[in-house]
Amino acid sequence: MTAAEVRPVASALANLPEAIPEVRFFRFGPDAGLNEGNFDFSVVADFDDVTGYLAYRDHPAHQSLVAERIAPILAERAAVQFEFED
Repeated sequence: MTAAEVRPVASALANLPEAIPEVRFFRFGPDAGLNEGNFDFSVVADFDDVTGYLAYRDHPAHQSLVAERIAPILAERAAVQFEFED
């Protein structure tokens, strides 16, 4: 991704927590460049539970962002979902 491609993605990502109330923590940004072979950009999001994550995943604002801004510039994707144990 180029910087010009990242700017509109970052702007749209910044709006997601306000649009999706189930988001509890949300950070995103480019790789820090500390290790070779890392992905270019990362999003970290926390939710109260699986239901909150599913609401985010399926929310029209998120789906639109993925389809219109991310998918056209995406070469590869890695994702992990895990639950914290209390």
